[in-house]
Amino acid sequence: MQPKGFEENGRDTHVCRLKKAMYGLKQAPRAWYARMDSYLLRIGFVKSFVDPNIYIKVVNNELVIILLYMDYLFIIGVERRIQECKNMLAVEFEMKDLGLMYYYLGLEVWKNPGEIYLGKGKYIIKLLQKFGMMDSKPMITPMITNLKKLRRSYSSLMDPSSYRQLVGSLIYLVNTRLDICFDVKILSQFQLEPHYDHWIAAKHILRYLRGIIHHCLKYNSKEVNLISFTNSDWGGGDTDGRSTTGGCFILGSVMISWMSIKKYPIVLRSVEEEYMAACEVGKDIVWLRKLLTDLFEKPLDHIVINCDNKSCIKLYGDYVFHSRTNHINNKFHYIRNLI
Repeated sequence: MQPKGFEENGRDTHVCRLKKAMYGLKQAPRAWYARMDSYLLRIGFVKSFVDPNIYIKVVNNELVIILLYMDYLFIIGVERRIQECKNMLAVEFEMKDLGLMYYYLGLEVWKNPGEIYLGKGKYIIKLLQKFGMMDSKPMITPMITNLKKLRRSYSSLMDPSSYRQLVGSLIYLVNTRLDICFDVKILSQFQLEPHYDHWIAAKHILRYLRGIIHHCLKYNSKEVNLISFTNSDWGGGDTDGRSTTGGCFILGSVMISWMSIKKYPIVLRSVEEEYMAACEVGKDIVWLRKLLTDLFEKPLDHIVINCDNKSCIKLYGDYVFHSRTNHINNKFHYIRNLI
């Protein structure tokens, strides 16, 4: 079918080929990225091997980093190099300089000499107002203590759309609030048929956030050493027997990444679960190490994975496949290659 106003007799089976990508089409993001990528490479930037949206340029030992996110560009580096970069970009594109970054997609940024603070206080206030919890009494813990009550709830069903809106808003908040990571993971499992007990537990998190609205993450430039921690609750799922893997990554004295994942394979021993959890953390460490090496242009020291299971630690360095370990999937033995 030909577009209205562009019909041609005898060419009913033909289609139009756009000479220029239009905003809103499926091909538009790819065309925009291809144009921006080619221009940044042409003016001397080097694309990161780890993240294709990061571009790095060094001029006289002065670093400039560009982070590309949709049609937004975040530029980091020495002030005069940033201005040079803006001038070169303005030659090719129509751009608007928004100045220093203070607020973006709910993320608030404050700066002091040698320090950066990240928070989502305004986002939390809007969230509390949306669900009528602004005047609620704050709680000191993010979750109720009886998790079995959530997994085996006999309370009445509630509107799933409101529950999904609340859980989705909390998921977006996790990237700066690691203290609710596990709790949001638990509540996100009941989005199909939420009960009233699940709604009360979700509001419990809002009451907890009510008391820490202006808490934030503090980052400084004192150290560039990366360490990690891993743990797992073996068979923690009451209904399906699956375990939850947890991990966090600390750069210097500040946590930069964390995770709480429910694992699909059901294992018979705690050592197997800890072994699998360490493998997941190890894969993230490889990616983080390559990213930091690109940014700081120097190799990092050996990265330590902290684990509290002695049997698991012994298993890392034992390259003999015993009868009790040969059933573990080969992909989890990847951790041995990292030691």
